[in-house]
Amino acid sequence: MADGSNKQHQNAQYSQTHNSQTQKFSNFDKELQSAPKQVLLTVHSALREKGYNPVNQIVGYILSGDPTYITSHLGARSLICKLERDELLEELVTFYLDSVLGD
Repeated sequence: MADGSNKQHQNAQYSQTHNSQTQKFSNFDKELQSAPKQVLLTVHSALREKGYNPVNQIVGYILSGDPTYITSHLGARSLICKLERDELLEELVTFYLDSVLGD
């Protein structure tokens, strides 16, 4: 029983010393939203530097999930593998529709 009251006391102390509202890191949110864009730009540059057609290679990766479509130059393969393919596709479709529709 002493353990239970001790934990309650610790929880009460924690609540008093820590803000109970959730903190939001707005810069972190922006970084997460721009991550697919930055990855695609880096991968594009790496593919172009190595003499590949970036569009064909990125499409091949998105459709198949096979990371060998992406060069390891500039760490492009490891970067693109950190994101889900649907995130990349969402970024591409969003960019395309925004540019076509003028949003």
